[in-house]
Amino acid sequence: MEITDRDELIVVGFAIRTTNADEMDPSRAKLPALWRRAGAPGAFAHVPGRIDENLYAVLTDYESDHNGAYTQIVGTGVRTVVRLPEGMVAVRVPAAKTLLFEARGQMPQAIVEAWQRVWAHTESGAAPARAFTTDLEVHHPGGADLHIAI
Repeated sequence: MEITDRDELIVVGFAIRTTNADEMDPSRAKLPALWRRAGAPGAFAHVPGRIDENLYAVLTDYESDHNGAYTQIVGTGVRTVVRLPEGMVAVRVPAAKTLLFEARGQMPQAIVEAWQRVWAHTESGAAPARAFTTDLEVHHPGGADLHIAI
């Protein structure tokens, strides 16, 4: 874990609202379906102005902390929003100071373990504290980088 400066980014993708408690129960979990939809071949091919081939997961609109509801948008980074494809939303991820956690290895287990490290940091009260504003996962060929707002 290290402190980094995250640049502003615009993400266009699919959104859901969930809680970590719901995601632990397969009958209520929404993230697997969201990721299947976003990970489908060509899911974002028709989005204009894409900046790269990475998948971005934006976690935002936190109700409280990691125990409350939040919104997750999984999509592609874009330069500007020219038009929104049907069923998609756009979100601006503001520039921020973040804690960087790396997820490497077999997915999705590596990303689960990275989030467990984030939660352990949060629950320990360690500094710097999480801001619970807008967090970002950047999924790339080498794994994923979690940028946790502080």
